[in-house]
Amino acid sequence: MKAQINLITIVTDDVVGMTNFYRDVLGFTIQSESPNYVAFNNEGVRFSICSRQIMSDITDGHSSFKEVKKGQSFELAFPCETPEEVVKSYKEIIEKGATPIKEPSQMPWGQTTAFFADPDGNIHEIFC
Repeated sequence: MKAQINLITIVTDDVVGMTNFYRDVLGFTIQSESPNYVAFNNEGVRFSICSRQIMSDITDGHSSFKEVKKGQSFELAFPCETPEEVVKSYKEIIEKGATPIKEPSQMPWGQTTAFFADPDGNIHEIFC
């Protein structure tokens, strides 16, 4: 195995809602779609959404896919070119339906960063 991430898949009970969010709010375009799985066009790492039931089925019913997880389990980070773009992007995605978590601010490590959540409650960031 090569130590390299090739695919990120979000496992959810709400494929339709999450697909709508990542397409309509964040601007991803759909590469392929079925009722329980959606692949998005993304430069670099492949990105998809899959139903919890399908993941349970293809892993022979592994118990971790049958349980609803609580709390943050991953974060996606979206780069911007300027601090002004962070502010503008944050405002746009909040207006489109993302849940606001923290408005853009200067972080101790020097980045301008804002945080928002998707419909499943996963917190993501926009940064410069």
